[in-house]
Amino acid sequence: MAAVKATRIIPKQTSFRSPWQNGVAERWVGSCRRDLLDHIVALNERHLKRLLSEYVRYHHEDRTHLGLEKGTPEGRIRSQASGRVLSQERLGGLHHRYNRAA
Repeated sequence: MAAVKATRIIPKQTSFRSPWQNGVAERWVGSCRRDLLDHIVALNERHLKRLLSEYVRYHHEDRTHLGLEKGTPEGRIRSQASGRVLSQERLGGLHHRYNRAA
């Protein structure tokens, strides 16, 4: 909590049931729903928390963002132009990350 207070961001309360007032949060919730929750049924709260944790990791490390010129928030290492492509499953195979073999 101290880290949040150190940023000196002033919270602003939005109106009840007015999602248009917080577009950033609504965009993330919509992406999470479309990319994950429309395809997987969470069995319980613990399962949902694990899925959301994996989705956040996927969102920051693997998913491309148009605002970042199809890059990722974590950045990517340039790979060789040729070579065998390896696929790594993300979110139980719902999404994949592709890298070239070393």
